[in-house]
Amino acid sequence: MNILEMLEQSAILTVLGMAVVFIFLWIMIVCVNLAGKAIHKLGLDKDIQQPPAVSQAPRTGPSPQVTAAIGAAVSEYRKNEEKQ
Repeated sequence: MNILEMLEQSAILTVLGMAVVFIFLWIMIVCVNLAGKAIHKLGLDKDIQQPPAVSQAPRTGPSPQVTAAIGAAVSEYRKNEEKQ
């Protein structure tokens, strides 16, 4: 078997392999689409449980103690930065 025959055989195998993969992927996409349509038509794509209702209570900010602690930490940090 010479080099040209081997290249011809490898080209045929390459094209055949790519065709098999392409056909497999095409069949898989068709099956997934059909399954999606069937699930949607049967109504199985709906959520079973409804999400819990979010309370409409007004949001409050951080407590005054937390605000004071953050303010003290920032002022202490600024003092330390000025010394360096």
